[in-house]
Amino acid sequence: MDHAGFTEICLHQLKMSGVRDGERLVVLTQGNDRLSYADAFMAAGQRLGARMYHMRLPAPLPTAGWNVGVTGLAAMPDAVEALKNCDMLIDCVFLLFSPEQFAIQAAGTRILTAVEPPELLARMQPYPELREKVEIAAGLLDAAKVMRITSPHGTDVTYKLNTYDTIAEYACNDTPGRWDHWPSGFVFTGGDDDGVDGQIVVATGDILLPQNIMVRDPITYTIERGWVTDIRGGLEAEIVKAYMESFNDKRGYGMSHVGWGMNPQARWHNFVPGEFPGGMGMEPRSFYGNVMFSTGPNNELGGPNTTACHLDIPMRNCSLLLDDEAIVIDGDVVVKDIQMSRN
Repeated sequence: MDHAGFTEICLHQLKMSGVRDGERLVVLTQGNDRLSYADAFMAAGQRLGARMYHMRLPAPLPTAGWNVGVTGLAAMPDAVEALKNCDMLIDCVFLLFSPEQFAIQAAGTRILTAVEPPELLARMQPYPELREKVEIAAGLLDAAKVMRITSPHGTDVTYKLNTYDTIAEYACNDTPGRWDHWPSGFVFTGGDDDGVDGQIVVATGDILLPQNIMVRDPITYTIERGWVTDIRGGLEAEIVKAYMESFNDKRGYGMSHVGWGMNPQARWHNFVPGEFPGGMGMEPRSFYGNVMFSTGPNNELGGPNTTACHLDIPMRNCSLLLDDEAIVIDGDVVVKDIQMSRN
């Protein structure tokens, strides 16, 4: 995508995010990654009269690796203070789960993460109906006390919902102190720390993130009082177990967030295993009617688990009930107020 085209989709994003004349916006990048994003957002923001800045962090050391919640800002308190003083942060690094992001949000800065390829950002731009329906769905989830998920493959798990707030992602952000992710389109919460029990069967064609692979042989998770106690299956189950064991952190076996996808623009079949050109898999997380469960950290929801061991697993053809009322049946949203047409 050329610079002019990328600037136009960033302009649409900033309009949807309520950017106004005189607001202070910072685009955060690291090393040589996503410098074109900074250029496009800077040009778009200037057209709206915003005061635009680009903060570029040093590239991480080759031996540093990447862990959820660990960012280059950790050693830069002055940079964190600067970001607390802007109105909106465009995060092109991926700060999620980090103490630095929480501190920036607590100061009232709104944050939008954008790390997916420009072509995906262009195809999955935010729009008013998506926000409206996601917010209605979030209200349903927030009022519920019990979530039950079942599937024809053998999933039958119950989440007690008495502790954590609901988070809505609709791919734009005009609310101080709030975070969102472009692209997206889903709602989620977390079960009580000791309130998740049952069995989840990850079926053929479901997706493991961050491994970026589709499951071929089913994986059976046993969950007791909020913790994964057993994982069984074929090759993919062995990959999951090896990944989780590599952190040497028992907190990685805790149950994290859970919810369902709402974005009809997202496509399960567009996922190409192993090929994420600079992104982190937001399309499979968002596709309409998927039910996604996660393991590991729940500090994004205000919980105590800060482990770096994190998996997101969007699943097809599941049914999800809130307080015995059907929300998703066999992978299709059945509540009229939150249904969206699928092209």
